[in-house]
Amino acid sequence: MTLAEFFSCSLLAFGPPFAMFALTIANDPVRIIIMIAAAFGWLVSFLLSSLIWFAVSPLRSYLAFGMVFAIIMQEAFRYGMYLLLRRTEAGLKEISENHEICSNKLEMAYVSGLGFGTMSGAFALVNVLADSVGPGSVGLHGGTEFFFVTSAAMTLCMILLNTFWSVIFFNGLDTKNYSKIIWVIGSHFFVSGLSLLNKKELYVVTILPSYIILIVTAVIAFKCAGGSSKGLIQSFTGRP
Repeated sequence: MTLAEFFSCSLLAFGPPFAMFALTIANDPVRIIIMIAAAFGWLVSFLLSSLIWFAVSPLRSYLAFGMVFAIIMQEAFRYGMYLLLRRTEAGLKEISENHEICSNKLEMAYVSGLGFGTMSGAFALVNVLADSVGPGSVGLHGGTEFFFVTSAAMTLCMILLNTFWSVIFFNGLDTKNYSKIIWVIGSHFFVSGLSLLNKKELYVVTILPSYIILIVTAVIAFKCAGGSSKGLIQSFTGRP
């Protein structure tokens, strides 16, 4: 049963991101490089926030303290990725076989966002998945059997949110619409703050608002990318 739980939680958390990678990124080496660079950027932001957490020893026991600095560092590196990609657009077109790679400015935002989210999801869930293999069963000694599936669901939510956040963030900077940037940072703090409730096993209170934020963020990102309800219907029906 533990092995089945391991694979089910792994597929729940990383199945949709892997499908997104396989369908939209894997066939272009430049996109792969950008995704890896974004993932590395997230790692560096996590390292810096960890150093701050370690340096301020009186507040180490407060998880919210580390969370605040982690979010600040992540958003700072998201801005850094924006600057890097905007300054290297011409070079990316030259080295890529696909010379239309930067024709849509938000294409690279999507790629870097998926890199950000995938790395954050890996750090959030890898230890949980390792524990799910066993030995032992969840639910004994007052524990809950919903811990693993909740962790996987929240990991998927954060991966997708990071992808959509990057699209909105980049578009907000391009159009100087800073309300979109405020939405990204504010919703990042809100969803991350909700995750602190998992310590009290308030999983429904955590998951439902987080996925509502995910849906709203997905709609905003869809609009930022120039999407319309008519185009969405056509993509599903295949009719012009």
